[in-house]
Amino acid sequence: MTDEAAETRAGAGAEAPVEAVEPAEPAGPAEPAGPQPLGVVRTPTGHAGVDAHLARLADADHLEAEGHVEVYEDVHGGLREALTALDAPPVPGPYENRS
Repeated sequence: MTDEAAETRAGAGAEAPVEAVEPAEPAGPAEPAGPQPLGVVRTPTGHAGVDAHLARLADADHLEAEGHVEVYEDVHGGLREALTALDAPPVPGPYENRS
């Protein structure tokens, strides 16, 4: 084996020295992210009253989690009223009650 070949083989496996990296300073406590919209698509139903209540759900996107309950209860109550109104018998008009 020649000296050149020996040097080439010895140099091929040699790695560059690794420099010591100082650890970064620990960051302070992370601030919690504010409320962010979920991006849920609300498909219109065609019933104006129901659509208005579903649109109210967008208000929860800008509130902290504690504020969601009030919005959800309001929407739930409104949707319940809309469903109850569907079961109510129609009210006769002024001239529909003739004998």
